[in-house]
Amino acid sequence: MALLKTMLLMLIGMIVLLLLGSMLIPSQYHVQRSLEINAPAERVFSLLNAPKEWKHWTVWNQRDPAMLITYTGPESGVGAKWAWISRTEGNGEMTFTQSEPSKLVAYELVFPDFGSSSKGQLKLERTGTGTKVIWTNDGDVGSNPLMRYLVLVMDSLIGPDFEQGLTNLKKRAESAT
Repeated sequence: MALLKTMLLMLIGMIVLLLLGSMLIPSQYHVQRSLEINAPAERVFSLLNAPKEWKHWTVWNQRDPAMLITYTGPESGVGAKWAWISRTEGNGEMTFTQSEPSKLVAYELVFPDFGSSSKGQLKLERTGTGTKVIWTNDGDVGSNPLMRYLVLVMDSLIGPDFEQGLTNLKKRAESAT
């Protein structure tokens, strides 16, 4: 009986420690990746500014070819929106919130099943040989202690998808020039 009581106290202590420890972890996360593409900014921008183009270069669509996608709003630019239902990638929606030709596409990303959202952008910088694309995503997981631990690995969860997406974008943009 004493052993059981000790184990129970240790378990409670570990749970309390994990909860208190989570308060030391920031609730915000930032993920950023970039890649230089040997294509003009106008060409790259056309692949970013239209939601229907994203299915050709993002990894999420490649991992789930059966993903159900619906498009609403304008075909490109501010207000363009796409939503998806996916067994493997989760359900979500993305709305373009800012569009500056050959410079920037910003979006809001929402995952209703998780009650989470984030803001991202793809910024284009002209270089001597083409266009550098900088993809960022920023979010806040709030005060949920378990979600705060997710912040610690968010870069390693999302970053590789950004890297592969940018590589696919590069291939698509360079093959069209």
